[in-house]
Amino acid sequence: MKKSKMRTFLKFAGITAVTLATGGVGLVFAAPIAATLGAAGLLGAASTGTSISILTGAALTNASLAALGGGALGTGATALGITGGITAITGSSAAVGMATSGVAAKLLDKSKK
Repeated sequence: MKKSKMRTFLKFAGITAVTLATGGVGLVFAAPIAATLGAAGLLGAASTGTSISILTGAALTNASLAALGGGALGTGATALGITGGITAITGSSAAVGMATSGVAAKLLDKSKK
C-alpha cells in the first residue's frame, strides 16, 4: 500500500475510532448529562407541567431525557420520549468527537508538510 493511501486510511480509522468512543461515552452518560441540564433549569417543564428543575431522582432524569427527545411519547407525533433524549445526547457526543478528531487530523497533516 502506498504511503499516502496508508496515511489516509489511518486518518479515517482514527476519526472513526474517536467518533465511536465519544458516542459511546455520550450513551453511557446520557442520563447524568440530561439530569444536569434539567436540574440547571435549561429544559423547561415536564409533560405534567411541573418544572423539571424542581424534580429529583428518576423523575428528574426521565423528564430531562424526554424533554431532550422532544417531549413525552403521548404528547405529539414528533415526540420520541426518553429514547429520543438518549439518541440526541449520543449523537451530539459523536458529532463533537468527529469534528474534534477531524480538525486534529487536518492539523497533523499540515504539520507534516
